Amino acid sequence: MIKQSQNASKAVAGFVVELMDASNKFHILHLKVTGPGSYAAHKALNELYDALPGHADTIAEGYQGVTGTLLDYPENIKAPALKSVKEAITYIDDLHDAVSNLQEMISYSEIINDLDAIKSTLNSAKYKLKFLS
Repeated sequence: MIKQSQNASKAVAGFVVELMDASNKFHILHLKVTGPGSYAAHKALNELYDALPGHADTIAEGYQGVTGTLLDYPENIKAPALKSVKEAITYIDDLHDAVSNLQEMISYSEIINDLDAIKSTLNSAKYKLKFLS
């Protein structure tokens, strides 16, 4: 087994917590979105907030399984409040960048692949929010 750095483990734990909080922030925006294109945005945000907790769980369980250690989950990680679809798209880009950065820190191909699945979810949501709403 390859020993993963403490920095990588800390980053994974923080990202898992952020994904869980991000799900709540996208859910809140989903409930508030109005105006032209709001139904499409409402549906796209619904798909996104439904998917993120499962992705967070997959990353946490997979990483803990492959490293044989429990992560130390921080309590001070918070996703930003989202007031518009434009802010949601910007945050999706930020999350995508965070996933890419995390992939560079991790040496386990299965976790890197799980992170790619998150990127696919983010890409789909961004497409729907940008072009269908």
